[in-house]
Amino acid sequence: MSHDEVVLLDAWGSMFGMRAWIALEEKGVKYEHKMEDLNNKSSLLMQMNPIYKQIPVLIHNGKPISESAIIVQYIYEVWNDNKAPILPSDPYERAQARFWVDYIDKKVYPAWNKMWLSKGEEHEAGKKELISVFKQLEETLGDKTFYGGDTFGFVDIALITFYSWFYTFETYGNFEMEGECPKLVAWAKRCIQRETVSKVLPDEKELYDAVVEMKKELDSK
Repeated sequence: MSHDEVVLLDAWGSMFGMRAWIALEEKGVKYEHKMEDLNNKSSLLMQMNPIYKQIPVLIHNGKPISESAIIVQYIYEVWNDNKAPILPSDPYERAQARFWVDYIDKKVYPAWNKMWLSKGEEHEAGKKELISVFKQLEETLGDKTFYGGDTFGFVDIALITFYSWFYTFETYGNFEMEGECPKLVAWAKRCIQRETVSKVLPDEKELYDAVVEMKKELDSK
């Protein structure tokens, strides 16, 4: 499929956009990467994702695919060679991987939002919820190298994009990820040894500064 036209609509620092980016890199797909300004969304984004009007969107030969987990699975299915098998070949293991990606999507970001956008008791509840989610994910990892065992796969891609956000989570929540979930942090450090990951993840301090500015804007409204 060397003649395919592939475009990724993304936004800087998005843990969801980074998933598609890493998957494309893992598969060695040639693509055009377009960064969106979410305060001034392009007509292309509005046209390609008219329902949610959000990134990421993968445009493959003019046809759009939305939602990060769906995009990663699409990349696996279209460029399904022996290089970087993102999803397991066993149906049960594949179902389990999908379950945990769904868990990440339903739990991590909502808990972070709860902690970030609130104060007092609700803030503390969000913090405890976020730490609890990461502890569950650490327990699920167990002693494996990656969530796919020896293979860097779907769950790893879905979760590692939050690694650059760990510093922000820690700072807003006043806790240390390494103290709470040492095995999870060790897993993340293994993941970023991969060039397909390290080239994608933004600097944690730059990301934190951007989040601080975003919070100021929200508070001023």
